[in-house]
Amino acid sequence: MMQQRTWFITGVNSGFGRQMTEQLLARGDCVAGTVRALSTMNDLKARYGDRLWLAELDLTDTYSIRHVIDKAFDELSKIDVVVSNAGYGLFGAAEEMTDEQVLHQISTNLIGSIQVVRAALPYLRHQQGGRIIQLSSVGGQAVFPGGSLYHATKWGIEGFIDAVGLEVAAFNIGCTLIEPGGARTDFRYRSSQLGPKIDAYDASPASMARRMIEGGIIIPPGDPAKMASIIIDSADQHPAPTRIALGSDAYNVMHKQLSSRLAALEEQKDLAFSTDYPANS
Repeated sequence: MMQQRTWFITGVNSGFGRQMTEQLLARGDCVAGTVRALSTMNDLKARYGDRLWLAELDLTDTYSIRHVIDKAFDELSKIDVVVSNAGYGLFGAAEEMTDEQVLHQISTNLIGSIQVVRAALPYLRHQQGGRIIQLSSVGGQAVFPGGSLYHATKWGIEGFIDAVGLEVAAFNIGCTLIEPGGARTDFRYRSSQLGPKIDAYDASPASMARRMIEGGIIIPPGDPAKMASIIIDSADQHPAPTRIALGSDAYNVMHKQLSSRLAALEEQKDLAFSTDYPANS
């Protein structure tokens, strides 16, 4: 028999957050969702009523994150799964970004995600268990030119979640990183941002990211409904999977780059060991 749960999900108005929310409500679960504008959820709120709890939230506002999560746990009593989903992509060469864009990308994707998890942990500990699901990306394990700031946030949140998972396993809290490749959501062509163009980078591979986003013609292979279903089902896996790669493109590029990194590390084994003090010294 399928277990009914209450989920807290950031960014439920579009993308994976919207897909998950629709599927969860349709199967009878409850969802506490955050959005930038409540009006974007009028249709689901009218259909599901009290089973959809909503709050406005800007992930760059740490005080608001804590306030919203405190309120959600207080009003819903127990939340079984916390999904840190909200975020966006900032693309272009690192030099092209404005300081304001850099700060906002890191504040949203990295610091905001960290603070969502930190705010939820005391409640999950108190209820003696729960699940944290963090949306990362193929860009959390592999890199592409033109994605340096986005990669900084995703590689950062992966390290954070990996370490937190070790810290909280004793409290029956599981942590899972989701690493999707390209999916047919609004992420790539509607929510992504570009830095101001520097013509010199036309000769750089970084320009490929700009051309892809401005052209809007490459169709991603990933089905967001299938991906959302797998993310939801992961809450039934025990122990919690550490990582879930979604999409053939994610698998292929991560496999290639991880294999290359491991091979490069193996070549440095003797060099690495040579820097130790002699044994028994």
